[in-house]
Amino acid sequence: MQIKIRPMAGEDKPAIMHILCATPEFKPSEVVVAEEVLDSYLNDPSAGYFTLVAETDTAAIAGYVCFGTTPLTEGTWDIYWIAVARDMQGKGIGAALLTVAENKIKQVEGRLIFAETSSIPEYNKTRRFYQSRGYGVAAQIADFYVPGDDKVIFQKRLK
Repeated sequence: MQIKIRPMAGEDKPAIMHILCATPEFKPSEVVVAEEVLDSYLNDPSAGYFTLVAETDTAAIAGYVCFGTTPLTEGTWDIYWIAVARDMQGKGIGAALLTVAENKIKQVEGRLIFAETSSIPEYNKTRRFYQSRGYGVAAQIADFYVPGDDKVIFQKRLK
């Protein structure tokens, strides 16, 4: 299977929204925020968001990643969203998206990348994904989202 990574275009939004809505880990309120970030990227390229999509041989959108600089920092970036269609998970699409994002960050002298996720069992796969890509836990904030659901902050140093 060939994976092509390219910048998101306006016509990609419905496919990305479908992926987000079909991902049970994402609450409806989180999908709303993801859509706001996508709209910001599409409507104002200077807003600081970068969004890439992954296409497969069939030219179907299989996943996306959204990342950007962390305000008031020097060389620090955040992975805001990464999602892969359920039927395409485990095929290297998430890894390809993250690798291209990391390479783009390196090209502009990025030095640190952070990704935040939840501690609940439904996010075990997500946490393993980041760890398998060289990210380590930088912090864990107890009961951040709701009691019993910690924020887990992953970090990868590029330099």
